[in-house]
Amino acid sequence: MRVVVAVLLGWSVVLLAAPGVTAADLATRCAAAGNDDTIRPYDASLRAQLQKSYERLFPKAPVDDRMIAAQAHIRCMDGRLYACFAGANLPCRKMNTARANTGAAAFCRSNPDAPVVPAFATGHDSIYEYRCRSGKAEITGRTLFDLDSRGFAKRLWTPLD
Repeated sequence: MRVVVAVLLGWSVVLLAAPGVTAADLATRCAAAGNDDTIRPYDASLRAQLQKSYERLFPKAPVDDRMIAAQAHIRCMDGRLYACFAGANLPCRKMNTARANTGAAAFCRSNPDAPVVPAFATGHDSIYEYRCRSGKAEITGRTLFDLDSRGFAKRLWTPLD
């Protein structure tokens, strides 16, 4: 039974990424898969929905088809397709929830009393804000990202309509 379920889930993932698939096909396959944390690139069949999602996430930004095509990422959660648009500080991957951060620790050794450890040191996917105190990295208590049920930044992902 487990083998059959694994094979079926594997096929649903393969079919989700198959060439020539329409937006309706993707949505149907996502509904059947339930959850698939695989992050997929832009799919032209979802162009209109991705534009709407972009406008919802960035209401004041101009819509640029080339930028959307370059930055759009798609995944399946709770049977629905979701979109994220990657940018300098907009990580679309699963977030890092580890409290110990080697990048922050290294930064603090060189900047022992820095009030903030920059994202280039912690990694843009860290959910915690760090500061340096006497050469040691410590979490400030501020969380930079709330997570969805799958471990991705909630505010960066929006359902496709």
